[in-house]
Amino acid sequence: MLRKLISHAKEYGFVFPSSEIYEGMAAVYDYGQNGVELKNNIKQYWWKSMTQFHDNIVGIDSSIFMHPKIWKASGHVDAFNDPLIDNRDSKKRYRADVLIEDYIAKIEDRINKEIARAEKRYGEAFDREEFVTTNQRVLDNQAKKEEINTRYSNMLAEDDLVGLKALIEELEIACPESGTRNWTEVRQFNLMFSTQMGALHDSEVYLRPETAQGIFVNYLNIQKSGRLQIPFGIAQIGKAFRNEIVARQFIFRMREFEQMEMQYFIRPGTEKEWFEYWKQERMKWHQSLGIEAEKFRFKDHEKLAHYADAATDIEFLFPFGFRELEGIHSRGDFDLKQHQEYTGKKIQYYDHELKENYIPYVVETSIGLDRMFLAIFANSYTEEKLEDGSERIVLRLPKMLAPYKAAIMPLVRKDGLPEIAREITERLRETHRVQYDEKDAIGRRYRRQDAIGTPYCITVDYDSKDDNCVTIRERDTMNQERVPIDKIEEYIKLK
Repeated sequence: MLRKLISHAKEYGFVFPSSEIYEGMAAVYDYGQNGVELKNNIKQYWWKSMTQFHDNIVGIDSSIFMHPKIWKASGHVDAFNDPLIDNRDSKKRYRADVLIEDYIAKIEDRINKEIARAEKRYGEAFDREEFVTTNQRVLDNQAKKEEINTRYSNMLAEDDLVGLKALIEELEIACPESGTRNWTEVRQFNLMFSTQMGALHDSEVYLRPETAQGIFVNYLNIQKSGRLQIPFGIAQIGKAFRNEIVARQFIFRMREFEQMEMQYFIRPGTEKEWFEYWKQERMKWHQSLGIEAEKFRFKDHEKLAHYADAATDIEFLFPFGFRELEGIHSRGDFDLKQHQEYTGKKIQYYDHELKENYIPYVVETSIGLDRMFLAIFANSYTEEKLEDGSERIVLRLPKMLAPYKAAIMPLVRKDGLPEIAREITERLRETHRVQYDEKDAIGRRYRRQDAIGTPYCITVDYDSKDDNCVTIRERDTMNQERVPIDKIEEYIKLK
C-alpha cells in the first residue's frame, strides 16, 4: 500500500524525491504543486484551531539558528541520541530501539489476529474483553510483550547499551536486509546537525532539532508584550532538523521536517488537569477531519523523560501499522528553569491571585506536519470499482483541505463555452482556490480531479447558454446536480 501512495503522490504532484535528477537524497522530499497546497491547508486548519479559536493562545515564528548554549541548557547536546547498531553482513545501520519496537509490534499483530479470528468465528456473540482475558495464546503473547517492554524501557532509562544488544540477540532479531544476526555493539549517536557561522567560521551552531525551545526562550517577551495571564499558550509552526540514521517509511521519518507545536503555560499543581484537557482536545481535532475514530489511539509512554510527569502519543494507523502522530507531554518547569539557570535571568510569572512568583509549568502538544500529511493522504486514498466494471482512484480528502475546492470545465473548447467557464473561474477565485480544466474528454478530466481530491467538478455545457445553469459533480458520490450559475458559490460553501 505504501508503494502505491508514494507512486500516486509523485504522479499527481504531491511529493517528489528531493534532488531527483541528481539521484536524490535519502529521507529528504519536496512538496509539489498539489502537495504544497494540501500541506498549507493542514497548517492553516491547525493554526486557526489553536490561535483563532482560543482567546489565550498566540503565535510565534522563531529563527532556525539559535544560540548554541540553548541546546546545552535543553539537554540536546548531551542527551539527544539514538542507540545505533550495525549488521556486519549487510553493512546496514539500524536503531536498536526500533528493532526491538518492531519485534514488539509483531507480537501485537499476533494478538490482534487472534482476536480478529475469534470475532469472525463468533460474530455478534463475541465478547472481546472475556476473550483477551481467558484465551491462553493471547495471554502468553501479552505477557511476553509486557516483559520485553519492561526490560527494554529500563535499559533505555539506564543507557544500558550492552543490555540492548543482548536483548536483540536473545530475541533472535535478524537484519531485515541480510537475514543474519551478525551485529556490532550498540553505540549512541547524536542527532543534531551542526554548522559554522561567521565570516571566519569560528562559531559552531546547530540546526534546531525541535521548535519548542524557540518558544521557551521567548516566553518573557511574549508574556510581557501581550500582557498574558496564566494559563496561556504559544503556538508555532516551523522546520526542524534531525540527522536520522534510520530514516524510512516515506515522509514519516525525515531529516528535514515541520512541526506544529503549542506550549501551554500553567500554574504548578494544575498539570494533571491540563494534560487530560489537551489529550481530549487534540483527539477531537483529529477526529474532526472525518477520519474514523478506530484509526487513532492513545499510547502512554513506557519511559518518561527525566523532566516529564506524564506523556502520551496519539497514534494513527498508517499503512505500516500504528505509529506516533502527535505527542502530548507534561514537561513541568524544566525548560524555563534550565534557561533561567544558564542565563542568570529571572524567568518567572507573578500570579496576582496567589500573590507570588513562580516558574510556570508547561503542557506541550507537538504534531509532525509531514506525518499529518501522510495520515490524511493515506486515509483518503481509495481504489474504487464502479457499477459499470471500471475503476477509479479517488482521494477523499476532507473538503476544506483539498488543494482545489472545485474544477471548472467547459464541455468542449468552442462555441462560447470556455468563455462562460472562464468567467465562473474568475468569480470563484475571489473566495476559493479553483482550477480551470479544458484538456481531454470530460470523463478523463473527472478522473484526474478525483485523483487529486477536488471535491467538485463544475461543467459548462450547451444548455448553460440557455438556462444559465451548470452541472456540479460531487467527488465522493459522483452525483450530479444542475445548479444556477449565480448559486454556485453558495452551493459549494454549504456542501
